[in-house]
Amino acid sequence: MNNLSKIKRNSPMNWVRSIVLGLLCLAAHEAYSQTLEAKVDSILQDKFQAYATGAVFLVSQDGLPAYRKALGKANIELDVDMNPESVFKIGSMTKQFTAVAVLMLAENEELSLADDITQFIPDYPTHGESITIHQLLTHTSGIKNFTEMKSIMTIAQKDLSPKELIDFFKDEPMDFKPGEEFKYSNSSYVILGYIIELVSGMSYEDFIEKNIFQKLGMNDSRYATDREIVQNRAYGYQQTNEGYVNKRHISFNITYSAGSLMSTVDDLLKWQEALNSNKLLSPETTQLAFTNYELNNGEKIDYGYGWHLKSLNNMSVREHGGSIFGFKSMAVYIPERDIYVVGLTNCDCVSPTQIVRDIAVLAAESL
Repeated sequence: MNNLSKIKRNSPMNWVRSIVLGLLCLAAHEAYSQTLEAKVDSILQDKFQAYATGAVFLVSQDGLPAYRKALGKANIELDVDMNPESVFKIGSMTKQFTAVAVLMLAENEELSLADDITQFIPDYPTHGESITIHQLLTHTSGIKNFTEMKSIMTIAQKDLSPKELIDFFKDEPMDFKPGEEFKYSNSSYVILGYIIELVSGMSYEDFIEKNIFQKLGMNDSRYATDREIVQNRAYGYQQTNEGYVNKRHISFNITYSAGSLMSTVDDLLKWQEALNSNKLLSPETTQLAFTNYELNNGEKIDYGYGWHLKSLNNMSVREHGGSIFGFKSMAVYIPERDIYVVGLTNCDCVSPTQIVRDIAVLAAESL
């Protein structure tokens, strides 16, 4: 009886059935992909038809693009179409890279996440002794967000050093005691960038370029510049009552390690795949970035290190967006389905945040 079963399992007819089933599955996947493409096209056309600017969106599953398209204009004045390779400023998505850079130093035992900031910045006010790197990473430090200070425009166009930028806000009153609340703070990530420089002996820009971009082949990603030539640059715009204007100038020394990186949808997919495959960190250290941390009272904050940790349509997701004059960005990752969706726009008049979330839900239903 056992021999008969083996013959049946290995018969030519069963091989044919397997091939047919495989082809049917492939056809079904292709049909689902086409359905996804049509639905995403419809969403984007409805959203962006009112804008003269543009965007690029990418959807991937298992590391492979299932949707990748550009729409609108990369440069309104020269009438240049956007293309999928366009390079955008990604704003606060920069924080992911800053967080991973800190974890790389921690894994090499060059710092500890429990270190307080006065170990690196001795002249930081007394309350710095109770603020840890962990609290900087999780936005639970209590340090005032300097981009919300009324005096921010007095320095916005100045090329301050990291230490000068920290000196701008370090004497401000604390918003709360460390660990008592979650409040998004660009100041915390500026301090992290400076700590990266002090510990590594490299500028933040050089550290990210050498240890992340070059290592992962993210050849179209870089620290932002308005002066150097950037191939496939998408130009940033703002919308006023009179129409579109070129983005307001701000020094990238001000946004620094909290928001000064540029990238493409393709490079950001490489970034996501590197995180999945632990190319930069051990699995244990990588998981630290995606742990839902707690306040002193035990309340979850729905934030790890550089990522919001949320639920979308009953699925756990990791997400983060960014906004900087002339640009907005958003990316959502669904671990259980290995689906990644990223959208980049070149006008801060239109946000991709909800669009990316909606597309992520569609992708989970269609792929």
